[in-house]
Amino acid sequence: LFLDTPPVINIDSRQYPVTVHFSKTTPADYLREAFLKTVKIHTRLPEGGILIFLTGQKEVNTMVRKLRKLFPPVSSTDGTADGKRTPDAAADDRAEEDEEFDNILRGKKARKKASSTKKRKNPSLTIPRLPQIDLDAYELPHADDTEADLHEDDHSSDSELDEDGLDGGDDEANLLDGGDLAEDLGISQLKRNQPLWVLPLYSMLPPDKQQRIFKPPPEGSRLCVVATNVAETSLTIPDIKYVVDSGRQKTKLYDKTTGVTAFVVTFTSKASANQRAGRAGRVAPGHCYRLYSSAVFNDEFVDFAPPEVQQKPVDGLVLQMKCMGIDKVVNFPFPSPPDREQLVGAEQRLLQLEALEEITTRTTLKGGTGESRTQTITRVTELGRTMAAFPVAPRFGKILALSHQHALLPYAICLVAALSVQEVLEEVGLTEEDTSESSKLWRQKRKAWAGTGESLLLGDPMILLKAVGAAEHANSKGNLEAFCTENGIRLKAIKEIRKLRVQLTNEVNANLRDMSLTVDPDMPPPTVTQMRLLRQLLLIGMTDRIARKLPESEIKVKADVRRLRHAYNLPMIDEPVFLHAGSVLRKELPEWVCFQEAFETTVSIGEVGESKTFIRGITAIEPEWLPKFVPNVCNIVDVLEEPQPPTYNATNDTIECYVKATIGKTSWPLPAALVEMPRNMQRCKYLLKFFLSGSIFKKLKPFRKSLLSSPDSVLKQYSASVPRIDAALKVLLANEVYNAARFSELWNVDSKFFLQEYREFLPVSCHDDVARWWPPKK
Repeated sequence: LFLDTPPVINIDSRQYPVTVHFSKTTPADYLREAFLKTVKIHTRLPEGGILIFLTGQKEVNTMVRKLRKLFPPVSSTDGTADGKRTPDAAADDRAEEDEEFDNILRGKKARKKASSTKKRKNPSLTIPRLPQIDLDAYELPHADDTEADLHEDDHSSDSELDEDGLDGGDDEANLLDGGDLAEDLGISQLKRNQPLWVLPLYSMLPPDKQQRIFKPPPEGSRLCVVATNVAETSLTIPDIKYVVDSGRQKTKLYDKTTGVTAFVVTFTSKASANQRAGRAGRVAPGHCYRLYSSAVFNDEFVDFAPPEVQQKPVDGLVLQMKCMGIDKVVNFPFPSPPDREQLVGAEQRLLQLEALEEITTRTTLKGGTGESRTQTITRVTELGRTMAAFPVAPRFGKILALSHQHALLPYAICLVAALSVQEVLEEVGLTEEDTSESSKLWRQKRKAWAGTGESLLLGDPMILLKAVGAAEHANSKGNLEAFCTENGIRLKAIKEIRKLRVQLTNEVNANLRDMSLTVDPDMPPPTVTQMRLLRQLLLIGMTDRIARKLPESEIKVKADVRRLRHAYNLPMIDEPVFLHAGSVLRKELPEWVCFQEAFETTVSIGEVGESKTFIRGITAIEPEWLPKFVPNVCNIVDVLEEPQPPTYNATNDTIECYVKATIGKTSWPLPAALVEMPRNMQRCKYLLKFFLSGSIFKKLKPFRKSLLSSPDSVLKQYSASVPRIDAALKVLLANEVYNAARFSELWNVDSKFFLQEYREFLPVSCHDDVARWWPPKK
């Protein structure tokens, strides 16, 4: 990309030394290991905060609950907890998760515990007071974060990590062998005189709860923050001296072929691991305990995480580059190039959205031989340029570009803003004691918001519309935060939606003429007609995200009938998919739906985990809409003469017909639908028929009786053997004449266009008369 290699700039920061400790092995039960390591740090090491890195919100909340149960907190300096247990900790009694976590802690060799405990007895463990150490005795080096994080790596072998009493020894060996946690560590004899101030930290946590990590813990308590990778960078938590790194992260994987996403727990990168270790050296010398071996770190961890452009759809990027005149995006020298499959897939989706069109070009080869080469490229359409003007995904840009009729723009802007922000609605409570009750209450409210009829068929987007509208109304009354808490709506998401609504409204006013929209906090609900039109707009935007309910007749194994009775099919996926549990249409089960996202997850069935694909953001659609609104994904099998033959619509200047169609590569059959006739040879035949009969241009009607071939003869099977018909059709097809507007364009260039072909249908006596007033346009 660059002729001269650009320099790499390193900026040194103030960093205390961090001692990095690897585990001897890399256990699969990293959650168990993180819990045990944290208990040992708290009970054996000097004062200093603990930072634990886990993969997701559920793991964080589980770990927080268990640590609070073991080390109950005392009153905080800001009065957020009493001397017994905090409200957040009062719910450690959710039976299923407790049992699951306890099973993890027991380990694989719990069966051998009985025989080993007969031979030895664990002495009761009393916790010594935290020793006072003189931190001023440490020097303060000036080194880069990554350098400081790794400075001990080469000197601390797996066998030399017992100097602080955390690694090695009989107790550690017995603990890792499994068995009951209470007996292995003497938990039953613990004097709870060293409280642990445990706080969660993840991106979905409300901002006020996130800020608690920066406040001092109650006197006599040790701070312990359980976090996801949100705490890796750009964040310095006070008094953190110990880091427990699981070495894992939850990665969102995107299937470039099917478009299905999946969250998978993977090893993090070496750069991220070093960043995590660096959190222990911000305020004093610290220690990082990695729950994986050095061999795994060296062999399995990648150096850096892949760039985001290689892990997500690039539809918006490709559209912007097409608008810049870059025809061959696949040949562009990206610094971190996306896969060719990603770029090709993006172009295909943009073609389906009609943001791009295919154009055949002819290039003369060098050498003076006169030879030329033809190639097909894709270029942006006017609709595509309009879509690219909006700072949202192209599918949402198309919704905005087509929503200026029937007063739909305010609703379309609100809907697009809500769909563009992730996780607007909470699925579970923030604290464990209110999970089941809150979820049940929220589900009831959302069902009421869904309503009936067209409102219910609009589905999950209707819930977002109602939620945003009600939140804006609550904000005008000054109780937005309370409303969001009561109704399971993320406050941060509502604020993001409001900002995006303002931005989109300004863009619409700037790009569409005669528009003066404002963000109305008291926007009324859409009418029945508007809701039906919004369903059609969502279908137009979700061209490649259509699902059909799996017919029972297609379930080949009888044993699967019960399991698949609620399943759906996607065109690109062989396996069945299911509606998300939070969808308001989950019980309605419409025959055809469009959706916002498909994702794969693992669900527990008994003791076995099974991978399932779910779809969310569901809207019910009518199958007869598909050939009309998303013709690019439909296959026209035949033009039907029933319930009516094809007709010329003078108002829209198009030929309309009923068609027999299928959708996708799977060829799902669709009901007969009235659509614009596809632009092909058959369209030219019907156009010639209506042209000769005078249905398109009234001036030709008097000559109908003099025609040498009747208009209906154009449609006969023998028409190709009639020279005058064959010649006329070839001219129409070559010049892409499919309506009256195209005739007018060509006559503006050549007033005699199609005169000779038309005169072939008339006797010689009529030729001069027709030539005098040609062309026949209005």
